[in-house]
Amino acid sequence: MCTAISLCGKKHFFGRNLDFEHSFGEKILITPRNFPLVFRHTDSVHSHYAMIGMGIVSDGYPLYFDATNEKGLSMAGLLFSGYAHYHKLNPEYTNLAPFEVILWVLSQCANTEEAKELLGKISVTNTHFSHEYPNTPLHWIISDKKSSIVLESLREGIKIYDNPTHVLTNSPPFEMQIFNLNNYMPLSPFPPENKFGGNLNLITYSRGMGALGLPGDFSSASRFVRAAFFRANCKNEKNEAALLFDMLKNLSPLPGCVITEDGKVEVTIYSSCVDTEKGIYYYTTYGENKVSSVSMYEHDLTSDTLATFSYNLLH
Repeated sequence: MCTAISLCGKKHFFGRNLDFEHSFGEKILITPRNFPLVFRHTDSVHSHYAMIGMGIVSDGYPLYFDATNEKGLSMAGLLFSGYAHYHKLNPEYTNLAPFEVILWVLSQCANTEEAKELLGKISVTNTHFSHEYPNTPLHWIISDKKSSIVLESLREGIKIYDNPTHVLTNSPPFEMQIFNLNNYMPLSPFPPENKFGGNLNLITYSRGMGALGLPGDFSSASRFVRAAFFRANCKNEKNEAALLFDMLKNLSPLPGCVITEDGKVEVTIYSSCVDTEKGIYYYTTYGENKVSSVSMYEHDLTSDTLATFSYNLLH
């Protein structure tokens, strides 16, 4: 389970929860402008936008879970079980493996409009990184300071959706998540009016009753509704980064409340919040509420060497 939110106020903050039953040994990664990006089925890129994010490194290659480039474009991959479909090589398109999608987009796109144009020409292939790291079924949210889009690779091909909610969770597909919001139109941050009918003298006996019916479970559909409601109504103009962390905390499963089929406990491994203008990656990790940070611009972005920060330092 995962949740991502793009918060566009006076500044742009992008963040996500990564919810799972174990850590992957993830690290903060900074990919400078001249680090060579080698792709399996298309030309390598040797000069590109720098980026910062969370992920793992295997054989010297950055595998991002989420990242932001120096132009402020942000992207996260979220589990999309049961619906993601990766295809055979197609010579009519740019063929990308799932683990390459974030690198491909953030290395060359400055905003969502450029990303939409680029992604309309791709096919996501069933190419595994390695035996140790087989493909994960994913879909992606891509956001800049003005808009968000969603990328899904389905059996019928690539789908790119405008995303007015600026949030994303997991399955089902984005179109179904958006349609499901119709069931929650009456929700409001304001006190409700008595429209029950008849002559019943019903009263508002508590604050917050306008949001009665807001789902509180940890399913992806319910988290999508809750995230969209928070994103549409919550405000903290003095500290938007703190607001985003508060939203993510309210979407995080409490330890013991989500148990996997094999008896493991799912928790939020980390929560992130990126100041996309300053290139600062803020994060908290499981069991540690302290917010730490790494700044992309404190490192040589003209380098050709990947910069990594050990996961042990994140606790």
